[in-house]
Amino acid sequence: MPTKVTIPPDLVVEKQAARTAPPPMYRVLLLNDDYTPMEFVVQVLQKFFGKSQDDAMRVMLQVHHEGKGVCGVYPYDIAASRIGQVSQYARTRQHPLQCVMEPADD
Repeated sequence: MPTKVTIPPDLVVEKQAARTAPPPMYRVLLLNDDYTPMEFVVQVLQKFFGKSQDDAMRVMLQVHHEGKGVCGVYPYDIAASRIGQVSQYARTRQHPLQCVMEPADD
């Protein structure tokens, strides 16, 4: 049997807008090593990060000269997924390429 609820006539209800914060973002980085060919790094950047040939070359040279290069900035789940994909792809092709993430400070 349903119960009847009476609402007092002087009750005031205010509707508050729901506010959600954007998810924290993470930089996905490729790390330099002495064994992975530059062409393979360019291929990874194009295949998994959607980089153009020119952008992939720029990031690959950054990895080569500075020791690491930014592939992209993503929410945690996407960053972790890309890292897993790159790691598996590199390992199956017997390359020691390392891909990591760090919090984006932006």
